[in-house]
This record gives sequence, structure tokens and C-alpha cells, in this order.
Amino acid sequence: MLDGWARQRIDPALRVMARRLAAAGVSANQITVASFALGLGAAAAVALQAYWLGLALLLASRLGDGLDGAVARIAGRTDLGGYLDIVFDFAVYGALPVGFVLADPAANAVAGAVLVLSFYVNGASFLAYAVMAERRGMRGEARGAKSLFFTTGLAEATETIAVFVLFCLFPDWFAPLAYAFAALTLYTAVSRIVLAARTFG
Repeated sequence: MLDGWARQRIDPALRVMARRLAAAGVSANQITVASFALGLGAAAAVALQAYWLGLALLLASRLGDGLDGAVARIAGRTDLGGYLDIVFDFAVYGALPVGFVLADPAANAVAGAVLVLSFYVNGASFLAYAVMAERRGMRGEARGAKSLFFTTGLAEATETIAVFVLFCLFPDWFAPLAYAFAALTLYTAVSRIVLAARTFG
């Protein structure tokens, strides 16, 4: 829901950084892989209850996730780059809740499982819609130029990052925050299924 608003505010700075990185010979795929590694590092830090370190690594990872696309728009987008970006994003979004589960299984295991389930369902609804849209030749620029057809929803990247930041700042509140965001994420998935029924039915 907030991705469009966030893009308008951060894209100018990302373009400046991307031009410098591209000029230095840094590829979009290198940034994607580095961002993935930082995201896994964030999950590992959280699992060790080093929440401030986890927060710093998470923010660095998500900055890289924005930069890789900006560099790709300068140097040229590739199918492999788009593929890696989606797969690694999903991996990071799944890893961080698992980090909180490992940090305190008794308090966080059920909530973490529910949240990961909601991500799984939402991700399937997103990717399946993108496949069907591609088959029909549909194009969408609602979130800028992307490798896949992006449908909008209440729970997008900006909301996910904001909730993950709250997890790191208030780790004792992980369970209620996770349940609330899982509900929002499942609502997004259901709304996309309804949209698919109207569009593809």
C-alpha cells in the first residue's frame, strides 16, 4: 500500500547512489547477492538476540534491495537479475521471523509459524497472478518498471520492512505484532485472489 509513496521519496537518492555504483563497475546482481547475505546476517543476529545489530543489517539489506533495481535500470535489466531479486527477497522475508522464533521459541514459535504461512500464501498469490498476467500480455507500472507484473495490496515491501523494524525495536512484542501483520498479509492474499477471479474468470 505504501510502496508507491515510499518510492517517490527514496528513488532520487537511490538513482544518485546507483549511478556511482554502476560507474564503479558494481553489477546489480552483485548488489542483490550482497543484500541477501546481509538479510541472512540480520536473521542470524536476531536469533542470537542481538536485535540492534539485526536491525542495522536488515536496513542495509533493504537499501541494497532498492539499489539493485536502480543499478539494473542504468546497466540494463536481465531476467536472471529479476529472478534472483524475487527469490532472495522471499528468503529474507522468511528468514527474519525464523530468527525471532529461534531467539525465543516458547514465546514466538506459533506466531512466527503463522506469519511465515501468511507470507507463503501471499507470495503464491502474487507469483501466480504474475504468471497469468504474463500469459495474457498484461503490463503494469504501478510500482515502477519490474521484471514481473506487480499487483498492489495492503501488505507490500514497505509495510513488511516497517513491521520488521518494529520487531527489532520491540522484540518482546513479536507475537502480537506478527499475528496482526499475518492477518493483514492474508487479507492482501485474499484480495488478490478476488482480483484474479474478476480478471481471469
